[in-house]
Amino acid sequence: MMTRRAFMAASAGAPAMVRGAGKQPNIVIVLCDDLGYGDLGCFGHPAIRTPNLDAFAKQGARLTDCYAAAPVCSASRSGLLTGRTPDRVGVYDWIPPGSPMHLRAGEITFAKLLRDAGYATCHSGKWHCNGMFNSKAQPQPGDHGFQHWFSTQNNAAPSHINPTNFARNGDKVGPLQGHSSKLIVDEAVGWLKTVPKDKPYCLFVCFHSPHEPVATDAEFTGMYERFTERGQAIYYGNVTQTDHEFGRLMRELDARGQKDDTFVMFTSDNGPETRNRYPESWRSWGSPGLLRGMKLHLYEGGYRVPGIVRAPGIKAGSTVTEPVCGVDVLPTACNLAGVKVPSDRKIDGTDVMPALKGGKIRRATPLHWHYYMGLGAPVASMRDGDWKIVGIDSRRGSREKLETFKPELMEEVKKIRIDKFELYNLRSDLGEKTNLAEKEPARLKSMADRLLKLQEEVRNEGFDWRQPVSG
Repeated sequence: MMTRRAFMAASAGAPAMVRGAGKQPNIVIVLCDDLGYGDLGCFGHPAIRTPNLDAFAKQGARLTDCYAAAPVCSASRSGLLTGRTPDRVGVYDWIPPGSPMHLRAGEITFAKLLRDAGYATCHSGKWHCNGMFNSKAQPQPGDHGFQHWFSTQNNAAPSHINPTNFARNGDKVGPLQGHSSKLIVDEAVGWLKTVPKDKPYCLFVCFHSPHEPVATDAEFTGMYERFTERGQAIYYGNVTQTDHEFGRLMRELDARGQKDDTFVMFTSDNGPETRNRYPESWRSWGSPGLLRGMKLHLYEGGYRVPGIVRAPGIKAGSTVTEPVCGVDVLPTACNLAGVKVPSDRKIDGTDVMPALKGGKIRRATPLHWHYYMGLGAPVASMRDGDWKIVGIDSRRGSREKLETFKPELMEEVKKIRIDKFELYNLRSDLGEKTNLAEKEPARLKSMADRLLKLQEEVRNEGFDWRQPVSG
């Protein structure tokens, strides 16, 4: 773990803190990997025990309409970090090891902005924003604003238990002993102890759980022995183990006496695993709840995820039904810290603190998603108020998926076209069962025109990985 002396050396030369009318709040983002909308007790799971997150929801606000920036991991993380729909930044899918695709150096993350405003910054856990991890060939977490990082490229390997693929600030670490969720929290807590209490901090904690292949300590699997279908107890226990580590992190944060000065958000990078690509012993039991679709889908189950926020000014035990998305993290963090949102590029998110406090927000741009590598014909979607439109390329089959992203697939991406639409009212039809396209022609046309314009705008801005990277 990082010593105080090492932290002070890493922070040397950082700009002085920019203070507004009051103290800058600490900002903590906790991200799970493939956690489904219905996987927590406080989001309705009938069996999985999540006592710490249930208690956390009673201390803050449960977000019923919380969205990831994409229905797949690397794209979702890139959108969360930059406040930009991920196709704008050229991250179109999950990033395989060795891939040229990455979050380019010219993108501005919330960590960069907060670091430059005097925050101490740390990333602990899954990174997955580059293919050439821990290499000078591509930007690493430190290049994107994290003064301290303890990270993996993608999954903890060879397993969640005793991983060998972590790096700390550019140095390989391992093999390590213990579950990755515990190791991630251990690092975060150890780093936090090096941060002076009068210095604001930004902590980004990224669990690998419950991504497949799932591995869980016996203490937690044993809680679900009555569930005998293969992999079920392992998955349920994995979620409970993540909840246990989240609770430990919150106790450490609160022990600093800064609860009233800290914004904490818990969420997931996308919906639950759907493809069962791993051995049957690791079959995913993730639940989208009542939602249609799962990971890789542009229906709600692909990117509507659990969301819970605790922060000053948020009513304890409240429920927020206003849509909130991963792209909102950057503008919200900027507002909290008194930092200007970048004005030299399109930011798709907005400051959602008014909604978290029980009010309404007005978006300059509706929430929108674009995913060409996913399952089936839907390739774009947009939500405006209670209404959602899904753009479809009818040439694609219901289970068709482009292969894992490679630069040569850019030509296929450019061939994607929307020639059909579906329309849903999510307040009356959470499961997207009734397509209202024929009954609402005026609304359909208005939303379709807006989605097509956004689609063209995003596609024109996105990076073509067949070209040299200059920033």
